[in-house]
Amino acid sequence: MIETIIKTRTIDMSILDQGTGPLVLLCHGFPETKHAWRHQILSLAAAGFRAVAPDMRGFGRTDIPEQVDQYTVFHGIGDLVALMDALGESEAVIVGHDWGATIAWQAALLRPDRFRAVVALSVPMMDQPPFPPSRIFPQDGQSLFYTLYFQQAGVAEEEFNRDVSQTLSKIIYAASGEAGARRPGDGTPNPFGMVSRNKGLLAELPLPARMPDWLPPRDFERLVNDFKTSGFTGGLNYYRNLDRNWELQKAVSGKRVNVPALFIIGERDTGLAIPGMDQIIASMPDLVPHLLGSHIIPGAGHWLQQERPSEVTGLILSFLKQVASI
Repeated sequence: MIETIIKTRTIDMSILDQGTGPLVLLCHGFPETKHAWRHQILSLAAAGFRAVAPDMRGFGRTDIPEQVDQYTVFHGIGDLVALMDALGESEAVIVGHDWGATIAWQAALLRPDRFRAVVALSVPMMDQPPFPPSRIFPQDGQSLFYTLYFQQAGVAEEEFNRDVSQTLSKIIYAASGEAGARRPGDGTPNPFGMVSRNKGLLAELPLPARMPDWLPPRDFERLVNDFKTSGFTGGLNYYRNLDRNWELQKAVSGKRVNVPALFIIGERDTGLAIPGMDQIIASMPDLVPHLLGSHIIPGAGHWLQQERPSEVTGLILSFLKQVASI
């Protein structure tokens, strides 16, 4: 894989680039980097595609704007359009995971002329709620939802930066399939749930003796070094724009995703523990009329493309074949 810095008209982006053929853009989430797509990049390139995975704005070796308001979904879409222009590509299939999935859905919604199909991992397409997200997420005197915990600048950063390796090992393990079955009341840890106001997010998460086999030491150390370099602020700033995204997306209220789409989620994904998520996934065809498949990967957790690379890559390649025939 070729790793390089691409200067675009918005920001400088660090990318992994492999293969020739139709472009597939791979967008990571939090806390990840472009390296999360290492398996898919090689397989897609071998199958006749150009696979490009950028460090998204605020992550890894890509530029990290200082202003919090520079991390809306619309900035993310603009970066990807600018990246495609810099690469000399007119269109792409966009694949996203976690925050990358949110950006991928909106990219397909807003720019179907550039993003001809979309694959989303972990995060389904959702209708706009009647109230800003900050008014919907739960909180009480003892705890608050993790997205609310991330809102105040510096708080989560101070906790996460104390020991970057421990932070990442706790979060990644707790959201993985190895952490447990994630059934109601079974005690499976969840880094993306309620957070103690006094103890923070990490205190209640177990520290694994070793990382799962799908994240070998060399890959984990690369992730740790990337976050030691970039810090966590860029990634956390995406959460700090949840209400702003909600305001800006009023401009496209009622618009549907009218390109071919695929959705994949792990059976043990933390997102499935959110009340009502099963109904949101079931109702996706109302918002995504060309949804060609919705798949649950048994035993897999949140880090789907790394935990089950062969299954995810197989579904993506099958989808790409379907899209080519449409």
